[in-house]
Amino acid sequence: MGVLRWRSLLDSQVSDISSQPISKLDLEILTALRLAVYQLRWLSRIPARAAINESVELVKRARKRSAAPFVNAVLRKLSGGVSSSIDAPPPAINGASAETLAASSAHPLWLVERWTHAYGLEAAIQICRHNQSVPGTAIRLRHPAAEDQLRGEGVELDPGAFLASARRVRNGDITRTSAFRAGLCVIQDEASQLIAALVGRGARMLDCCAAPGGKTLAIADHNLNADIVAVELHPHRARLLRRLVRAHDPFTEAAASRISVVAANALDLPFVASFDRILADVPCSGTGTLSRNPEIKWRLVPKDLPDLQVRQISILRSALHQVGAGGRLLYSTCSLEREENEDVVESALAEGSPFRLVDCGIELERLQQQGELIWSNVSSLPRGPYLRTLPGVHPCDGFFAAILKKI
Repeated sequence: MGVLRWRSLLDSQVSDISSQPISKLDLEILTALRLAVYQLRWLSRIPARAAINESVELVKRARKRSAAPFVNAVLRKLSGGVSSSIDAPPPAINGASAETLAASSAHPLWLVERWTHAYGLEAAIQICRHNQSVPGTAIRLRHPAAEDQLRGEGVELDPGAFLASARRVRNGDITRTSAFRAGLCVIQDEASQLIAALVGRGARMLDCCAAPGGKTLAIADHNLNADIVAVELHPHRARLLRRLVRAHDPFTEAAASRISVVAANALDLPFVASFDRILADVPCSGTGTLSRNPEIKWRLVPKDLPDLQVRQISILRSALHQVGAGGRLLYSTCSLEREENEDVVESALAEGSPFRLVDCGIELERLQQQGELIWSNVSSLPRGPYLRTLPGVHPCDGFFAAILKKI
C-alpha cells in the first residue's frame, strides 16, 4: 500500500540515480526497485542490506537475471546515508501550487488541478494529505450488545464522528471477534453509513447497485418492516451478497427473507411494481476513496470520466422509472468529480422531468434532530442542495449524494 501511495515519488528517486530512463525498464524491474526504495526511505524495521537483497532476488525470480547487477547498483546508491534504525518520515505535502502539491503528495497533476479548481487549494492539500495516510477503521453497530461484546474481546473503541451508531476502532482486530462474525457490527466508512441513513424510511425499497451490500444492510436496519430488493449485475457477486445477508441477519429468522437479492442489470431493471425509496449508488471512479484504494489514481485517466458519466446517467434514468408517486431516489457516488455527480443529476432533471431536488441540508438537520447525526458542523456537509464529504476536510471518504423526489 505504501508503494502504491507514493509511486510517483519513488519513481522520481529511482530516475535520479538510474542510468536508464524508467520508461525503458521492464515492469518487474521497476516494481522491485519501488519496493526497495519504499523500504529504504520509509521503513525502519528492514535493514538496507535485506531490502536490497530481496529486490535483487525478486528480479532474478522474474527471469530478469541480467538486470540484477543494475538493480543492485541503483539501490546501493540510493541507500547511501540512509540509517536502517531510524524512520525516514514521508515528505511534507506542500501546496504552494497544484504542481508542487501533486509532486510532493504523489498524485497525478490532472487530479490535483481539478480538486484545486473545484474546492480550493487548502481543501486540495487536505484531500491529498488524507489520501497518503492509512485510514482508520469505522464500524456500524447493528445491535445494542455489540459494543460491550467488542470491548470484552479486547477491541478499544472511540465514538463515531458523524453518526450515533458508528464507532472508530482505536486498537484491536475487529474481524477476529465473535461480535463481527455474528453480524452484530459491520465495517463501514461513516460517509457510507450517512448515505444509507439519508435514504430514509419506506415500505418497499430498492438498492439498484447493491454489492458488496453494506448500504443494503444499513437500509434494512433502518427499516425493520420494509421489503427490500437488492440488485447486482454479476451473478457471482449476487451470490456473495445473498451469503452476506444470511450471515449478517441473525436476529430473527424472518430478517433475511426481507431482503431479496436479484441478479439483474441496473440499466434494465426487471420490476413492474414501483418503490417508495431507491438507492442508486452507481459505479464510479472512486476518487473519494484513494486512501483505501491508492491504485485508482495511477489507473484513472481523464477520458474515463465521460465514459463513466454515460453509464451513470443511464442507470439513474432507469432507476427513476421505478420510483412511485411521492417516492424518493438517492443518487450517490464515492467520486469527487463533477462529471459523475452534479452533471449526472442535472441531466436527469432536464425540462419536463417529474422529479425535483430535495435539499440535503434539510434532511441532514432532520437526522440531527432525531439523534442519528452527531456531527456538530452540519453546515459543512451540504454543497448547494447536495451532500458532499471531502476526505481530510471531513473524517471519512469522499461521497456525493442527491435526493430526487417524484412530484
